[in-house]
Amino acid sequence: MYSKLKNYISQLTQNFDSIPKERKKTLQDVADYITKGLNENETVKLNFICTHNSRRSHLAQIWTQTAAAHYGVEGVKTFSGGTEATAFNPRAVAAIERAGFHVNSPVGKNPRYEVRIAEDADPMYCFSKTFDDEVNPDNNFAAIMTCSDADDNCPFVPGATYRKPVTYRDPKESDGTDHEKETYDDRCRQIATEMFYMMCRVQS
Repeated sequence: MYSKLKNYISQLTQNFDSIPKERKKTLQDVADYITKGLNENETVKLNFICTHNSRRSHLAQIWTQTAAAHYGVEGVKTFSGGTEATAFNPRAVAAIERAGFHVNSPVGKNPRYEVRIAEDADPMYCFSKTFDDEVNPDNNFAAIMTCSDADDNCPFVPGATYRKPVTYRDPKESDGTDHEKETYDDRCRQIATEMFYMMCRVQS
């Protein structure tokens, strides 16, 4: 794993006490779902869903897959999608780069980014898509709703056998302000901390 990313992870795993009690219960519920699937020898598929699949859902997908690798939890595959497709927002991409991921940055209206945790690791391919895109699972998966709008406007996710709202405030609110970078870094760290807490609670 890249040294900068390893240091970032080392710091955030010391901050689990900052997660509110009710939030920990929500994350434990998802951890229990993962544990159950792994103990039944299933591949556990987690699809993180927000409105535009541009910020929070990508961050949750990337950090959960990274946490699974960090804790040696095999059999977990992460995905992300939206109720509509736009693009993986460059501000969110920059935030994960500052955290220590290596990202190739292609051009285009909806770039297909390759995100790596180490030189010898398979990349995570990240681009904006709808939750029912062909690259996402169509059955036997968990729908993790990362924004309240998607949770409210998409009450039924076809093919999902489990659904859980784990919502975050949209960093988009800071776009174009003096606090933009700080807001994205804060949201990136919050999601990273919670996804690592969730994965450390998996018993397989």
